[in-house]
Amino acid sequence: MKKRTVKNVLLILLVLSFFVTPLGFESKVLLSRVFAPKPEIVEPQDREKISGYDWRLKDADWKIFNFNRSEGRVVFVNFWASWRIPSIAERKSIQKLYDTYKGRMDFYMITNEKKEPVLELMEERGYAFPVTYLIIGEKMPLDATKVPSGYIIDKNGYIVAESEGIADWDNADIRQLLDTLLQ
Repeated sequence: MKKRTVKNVLLILLVLSFFVTPLGFESKVLLSRVFAPKPEIVEPQDREKISGYDWRLKDADWKIFNFNRSEGRVVFVNFWASWRIPSIAERKSIQKLYDTYKGRMDFYMITNEKKEPVLELMEERGYAFPVTYLIIGEKMPLDATKVPSGYIIDKNGYIVAESEGIADWDNADIRQLLDTLLQ
């Protein structure tokens, strides 16, 4: 074989590895994480209030509760799916944010999946944030069809930061915003 042919075959094998091997999957997760933009901090004059707090969800034990328990608190809401690369990629920054602010604000990482794949991902990646499950057909104050997407809601119910698609939630701007909101 010619040297050029060997190089071409190796290049083709490398490219194929990104599509059919775990190496490719993890590389896509890593690249997504590296190039994730910061969430948008909404200017005060452009902030919209959520439509309300009356929203039923399920906790990790599959018990139904109402989102209204977070009324008057700073809230982080994130819609995600365990099988989507952008969702998996942003979990690491969300875990860091959760580790810093747990107990000081409410976190809702919401999925409409069954428990098994979610628990498998959480264990495999070492995540400890709480998972909340969507009840399909319930009225809700945010659009759950955009996955991943995330929101920070202030104590008065206004969306102060948001992201549609993957985002790096653990950054200096978001931390400064949360520190201000939590004073």
